[in-house]
Amino acid sequence: PHFVYIIECQNGHYYTGYTTDVQRRYTEHIKGSAKCRYTRSFPPKKLAAYWQMESKSDALVVEKQIKALPEKAKKN
Repeated sequence: PHFVYIIECQNGHYYTGYTTDVQRRYTEHIKGSAKCRYTRSFPPKKLAAYWQMESKSDALVVEKQIKALPEKAKKN
């Protein structure tokens, strides 16, 4: 499976990413893995949302669309 996820960070901003395992990836963000540069600086507050996609290409398209949204739209 392929997922797109949004993490609400301590600074009130949202981080959007793609993964094949949401729980593993969220744990990496919480632990401050070297792969997680943004959330090492601005730790996660919570996993705000995630969606399962049919394919990796679908997930990457949705991730890009979400990242292009204004911050205010990500709160909804």
